[in-house]
Amino acid sequence: MPSSSSSSSSSFTSTAPVAIPSSSSLPKNIGKPEFPSTGWERIKDLFDRDVTQKYPEEITNVVNSSALGALAGFVYGGLPAARHARERYIQVSQAELYTNRVDAVRSAHNAAIRGFIRYGWRWSWRVAVIVTLFSSVSTGLSVYQDKDAVSQYVAAGAVTVGLFRLNLGLRGLVAGSVIGAVLGIPVGALVIALQSLTGETIRERRRRERRELYEHKLAEWTARLQLTDELISNLNVSSQVEETNKDMQRIQELLSLPQNEVKDSSGQ
Repeated sequence: MPSSSSSSSSSFTSTAPVAIPSSSSLPKNIGKPEFPSTGWERIKDLFDRDVTQKYPEEITNVVNSSALGALAGFVYGGLPAARHARERYIQVSQAELYTNRVDAVRSAHNAAIRGFIRYGWRWSWRVAVIVTLFSSVSTGLSVYQDKDAVSQYVAAGAVTVGLFRLNLGLRGLVAGSVIGAVLGIPVGALVIALQSLTGETIRERRRRERRELYEHKLAEWTARLQLTDELISNLNVSSQVEETNKDMQRIQELLSLPQNEVKDSSGQ
């Protein structure tokens, strides 16, 4: 009888251990953040939005440069074309008769507006493409190498002007690349000098912000992991308490059985 009761009580009091997940088996939403240490990882981070759904500063700088280049090209090509179209219209329409001076001035202004829009658009998209290509190549090299150097602007100038002169054949490609590389030297030196005057270049600021963001995400991940461990330990304790209560209740039921049933069970 004592042996059977001890065996039954031991079978009730034994509980299976609750498995605690390791950090490798955690879901992706609580996975440990990684610091982008390679060039390709920094390039991929350019296309990731932050918590405010905004793209990084490098992308916005390229977009702003393209818009500024388009506006500058539109003005640069439109103003001379408007003046030339107005003068040409006056020369051609000298023999025409107008009811009053207002009609003549209006017609000349309309000709100037048509010339401004037509030739301004031609210059606008060309300058926008050139500025976008130059900014994209220089920014991409700067992000990949994680530093600012004149050689990046030299390469960007060579690629931009070389592709722009590609329609002239191989000689045009080579000549355009050489001219673009030469023009990229003063542009790169000027940009780096202007950034150094502020006390912190764009790459240095981005490196600092990236480090601060990584430390912030790491602190959040650590706090979330600690909270997960606490929840798991609480669940483990509560499950053990529940199993212990069930075992005690079963023992009380066995002890409350009548004597004859206990004897019958022992005789059997």
